[in-house]
Amino acid sequence: MTAEPLLDRALIEEATKKSGLVWVRGTGPDRALWHVWHEGAALLVGDGPGEQPLPGLVADATAEVTVRSKDKGGRLLAWTARVVELPPGTEEWETAAAELKGKRLNAPDSEQLTERWARECRVLRLEPLEALTGLPDGSLAAAPLPTSATTREPVPGALPRLLFRRGKSKKR
Repeated sequence: MTAEPLLDRALIEEATKKSGLVWVRGTGPDRALWHVWHEGAALLVGDGPGEQPLPGLVADATAEVTVRSKDKGGRLLAWTARVVELPPGTEEWETAAAELKGKRLNAPDSEQLTERWARECRVLRLEPLEALTGLPDGSLAAAPLPTSATTREPVPGALPRLLFRRGKSKKR
């Protein structure tokens, strides 16, 4: 940790900007969330159909944000944030939604994306409150959260033979 708050802010901004994913802990479990850094805060969208869940992130509460390294995936730094929910239709919300839309990958309805967010989702700003917090000791490993997602069925036994035979040409 540095003694200079301005250096801490610059480090928070630069590290968070470069990391496409942050770990956020509000009142619920830690979640890996995609975000966009804009005007001194991390912007998030979620809690709607097809979007990331934002459990435990309550407006006017605090959250702990852990930033990971983009190349190695390890923890770089941690900071405390104030959670601000942006009301749809405001200028702040429109600006945030435009920034988030530009980074939203694989949206099924990219033309009506912001309208759907206004109806069904929450847009949050995570604003840094203070200087850097120390990284926690230990691995922070946790059991995966329950999910309805499943793995695919086992590969049929004959499939590898069919695939490998396809590349060979038959001699006549």
